Amino acid sequence: MTQKNSVWILIATILGSSMAFIDGTVVNVALPQLQVDLNASVASVQWVVEAYGLLLGALILVGGSLGDLYGRKRIFGLGVAMFALASIWCGFAANISQLIVARAIQGVGGALLTPGSLSIIRATFDSSQRGKAIGLWSSFSAITTALGPLLGGWLVQTASWRWVFFINVPLAVIVLIVLLLHVPETRNEDQKIRLDWLGAILTTLGLGALVYGLIESNNLGLGNPLVQGCVLGGLVVLAAFIYVEYRNPAPMMPLSLFRSPTFSGANLLTLMLYAALGGMLFFLPFNLISIHHYPPAAAGAAFLPFTLMVFSLSRWSGGLVTRYGPRLPLVVGPTIAALGFILFALPGIDGSYWTTFFPAIIVLGLGMSVTIAPLVTTVLGAVEDRYAGVASGVNNAVARVAGLLAIAVLGILVVYTFNSSLDSHLVALHVSPTVRHLIDAQRSRLANAEVPASVSGSLHIALQRAIAESFVAGFRLTMFICALLALTSALCAWLMISPPKKLPEHTGENQIGDNACTQTYSHQQLSEPVGRA
Repeated sequence: MTQKNSVWILIATILGSSMAFIDGTVVNVALPQLQVDLNASVASVQWVVEAYGLLLGALILVGGSLGDLYGRKRIFGLGVAMFALASIWCGFAANISQLIVARAIQGVGGALLTPGSLSIIRATFDSSQRGKAIGLWSSFSAITTALGPLLGGWLVQTASWRWVFFINVPLAVIVLIVLLLHVPETRNEDQKIRLDWLGAILTTLGLGALVYGLIESNNLGLGNPLVQGCVLGGLVVLAAFIYVEYRNPAPMMPLSLFRSPTFSGANLLTLMLYAALGGMLFFLPFNLISIHHYPPAAAGAAFLPFTLMVFSLSRWSGGLVTRYGPRLPLVVGPTIAALGFILFALPGIDGSYWTTFFPAIIVLGLGMSVTIAPLVTTVLGAVEDRYAGVASGVNNAVARVAGLLAIAVLGILVVYTFNSSLDSHLVALHVSPTVRHLIDAQRSRLANAEVPASVSGSLHIALQRAIAESFVAGFRLTMFICALLALTSALCAWLMISPPKKLPEHTGENQIGDNACTQTYSHQQLSEPVGRA
């Protein structure tokens, strides 16, 4: 392969993967504004994130297999085109329902293109160039992820939240042209690959039913037969998925990997820690924009210190495994992250960024910096080399599903706490039944609930403050739960992770590539709310 072709391949894969990474980091910063413009409830806004995450998390392993079977370039290009078309639909969505459907299609496109970028690099670069190529992919992907929140906030503030989706279109056009002209097709010619469609269908239906039941419980109540049926049905289908994977000779998620206590412990840690991150990053932009009245651009920049810390300290943290083994950094890192979550719970509805959210972001960034590279090293070191790609894919899927479930579960607690706190404030303010009825109609919008226009003067100010304090009460509870999840992940590391027989070198080919995936995903998750502020 010529030097010129290698440059074109890097351009296509970096820009293609950046579409998914940028989309992940900019959408959440737009959520407060699109909620207002589309007059959406908090449940509907949750689905804007969940519809994308559901299809992406459920199908990402199948997406990688499709590329191996039918051609990596072909499937990657199909994913880019699907993602771009869905982005156009998102930008022109006339209502929240259309936006949710378009986001689901984006998730399918993301599941095809996300594993394809690294897969193309691995297949087209020889072993002497592969490590450097993956390192460049990682660096540029991290940079685009870091710039995504700033770009998204600026677009929301100066134009419209719709442009957050339109920015994917020119990137897609460039990628498709480069793919067509300069990227060779590759596939696994000598390997018979069987696609686990049944597993993909079961995990999508199971997670979909479970998430639907949890989110709709905010409107219908946990005792509603539809809610209980969806939750129980989802759990049954997920149990069926595990059974199918156990019996399938070529499963999308090989259960044999979990025979390793270290692999199981690393994935439990991932599940708990990324659930905490996903929940925090969904609700944080509402706190920054709707409660503290940050402009979207400022909210997008608020989380930049975290992204820069994780990116700049990743190589240093990878060396911690060599010096101390995997267990110590995977106990210390999540413990520091737990302290960061607690610091997020301290701010009220006033105060400077530097004395409220900045300390929490710095501490959380340090905790995640200590955790990410050792976690990837541990996942890869717990399995044989031939399973490294599958192990990394499973861990990536676990991280995405963790955020998916966290938004649904923590949303229930935030809504309950918000309503309970608001009821107390309304009783204390002695509001009339008419005003209370008007406010009740706004409850589903949480932080963006509006005080009736008929109310003025001191009561108007008091009601605005009551709504803000009620949301902060729910946010604080969420942060304490996130801290508990982080501590639980540290406990999982302490009890289950032991030094593997063989650890991949931090600078090796597999480690760079898979660390890039996990690191970039971390930027995505953590930046999306601010973007997940």
